Amino acid sequence: MRSGRAAPALAALLLVVAFLQGCGSNPPAPAGSGDAAFRQLAGEVLEYTFKRDPSNATYLGIHRYDQLIADYSAAAIHADSAALKDFRTRLDGVDAQALSLDAQLDLEQTKHALDGMLLRNDVIRGWARDPDLYSSGITNDAFVMISRNFAPPEQRLSALIAREKLMPNALAEARRNLDDPPRVFTEIAIEQAEGNRDFFADDVPAAFAAVQDPALLAEFETANRAVIAALEDYQKWLQSDLLPRSNGSFAYGAKTYSEVLAADEMITTPLAELLAVAQKDLTSNQRAFAEAARKIDPAKTPAEVLGEVAKDHPAASELLTVTQSNLDGLARFVRDKQIVDIPPAPPAKVVETPPFMRATTSASMDIPGPFEKVATEAYFNMTLPDPAWPVQEQNDFMARWYRASISNVSVHEVWPGHYLQFLYAKDFPSDVRKVFGAASNFEGWAHYCEQMMLDEGLHADDPRYRLAQLQDALLRDVRFIVGIKMHTEGMTVEQAQQKFVADAYQPESVAESEAKRGTADATYGYYTMGKLMILKLREDYKSKLGADYTLKNFHDTFVKLGPLPMPLVRRAMLGETGTLF
Repeated sequence: MRSGRAAPALAALLLVVAFLQGCGSNPPAPAGSGDAAFRQLAGEVLEYTFKRDPSNATYLGIHRYDQLIADYSAAAIHADSAALKDFRTRLDGVDAQALSLDAQLDLEQTKHALDGMLLRNDVIRGWARDPDLYSSGITNDAFVMISRNFAPPEQRLSALIAREKLMPNALAEARRNLDDPPRVFTEIAIEQAEGNRDFFADDVPAAFAAVQDPALLAEFETANRAVIAALEDYQKWLQSDLLPRSNGSFAYGAKTYSEVLAADEMITTPLAELLAVAQKDLTSNQRAFAEAARKIDPAKTPAEVLGEVAKDHPAASELLTVTQSNLDGLARFVRDKQIVDIPPAPPAKVVETPPFMRATTSASMDIPGPFEKVATEAYFNMTLPDPAWPVQEQNDFMARWYRASISNVSVHEVWPGHYLQFLYAKDFPSDVRKVFGAASNFEGWAHYCEQMMLDEGLHADDPRYRLAQLQDALLRDVRFIVGIKMHTEGMTVEQAQQKFVADAYQPESVAESEAKRGTADATYGYYTMGKLMILKLREDYKSKLGADYTLKNFHDTFVKLGPLPMPLVRRAMLGETGTLF
């Protein structure tokens, strides 16, 4: 989610001058005469967001709300929208020309973040349409309390008990709020339900095994048992009551889809043009995929070559260990090749994906938040096959984790992808950038790194690794296309699933998961969007700097700005927005 330059004062001055030239408007006051008032208002906004989403605050390292969970009542959501609109009006009243460049960027970022929240409350209305928001939501409320040792276990357990006492009511609110959800949303909630229940039954008690206080443990047992019972009842209700009447449409429609892209990513490119960008990249990557396959075995089709390469995967029981052993080599390559500065950091620990993320996530990175003062644990999550599945189904699942693919995903999640990017979060220029972020920036960076690392010589042109990189690039291209088409052109989940198989060489199990994900994560084309925008930015930055350009300087400058929407990154680095793609 989330500058080592020579002569930083001069560089900052040049950025401001360039920004003024690009805007062609009245210059901001040199010292940012309005900065203090804006920072105070931004602080109010951030504090409000911590309170409205206590679990996100916990993740970020803000522990004032550890005993609370989000209020899921319809009345609270309507009140939330009113508060967000009030903040939005106050932000509109800020004189941007009285702000420094950094504050101008943060003002725009904050406005767009609130626009996204309002769209989700008032237009998308996941609280009335997505049953998994509740059951996986409360699971996450507990997960953030056990995933890191940010406080003594007794203190965290006490806070968790307070949260658990609120959880049955959250599931009761779900029954009151949910109205004709899309069938696929209810199916996902049912698919996740058993894992959520088992998490409370097994993982949560195990996390507090060292606690000795009998009274505290007794209180926990009562609260935890009530949550498990509520989840079991919720699962039955989903299956017997909600599923038969889940007939709603998941599609945003073109207007809402465009509004979400504008709010979240500051991308206002017409959807038809975005589809053309996506199709062009898909075609280019398919051509490169076929060429890499020919280098491996010219006598076989690309799909047959991939099938052979995918046979080289570790056993499920060895996946986490094998992946862990690869990470040091990636960090060494980044340092030796002068790719980007790596701040001091503990090693990322490879672990199994938490249960509430399994249905729609194959890998992810979970690190301490930018405000965290105590905990240092960083986790690289990988999804394993369910051991209860038939052996053949488990083997088919593991084909996604062939060794070249493990390397590509490790680049994306750890070095120099998400882990490196998020390590800079504590030093981002403002608290705004520590809390709000554009997915096309942080996911675009990680996806960009996959190609860039091979271009810089990782794995010495071994075509198996290029094949893996391109398979993942094709996956992201298809996400880009089906996200738009499912939500604006009537493409079905089944059609999207088949496109992942046909155009991105994905196995059926992955294709199904990916298509389902796109029903809720509608703009998940932000991976490819972000990568392409970063590549365009790199070329423009290289042209701007001329002989002074280095790849490391570009990367250092980019990651240290924080996860701003790409138009704002371009303002900071180039002085103008220009052409995004």
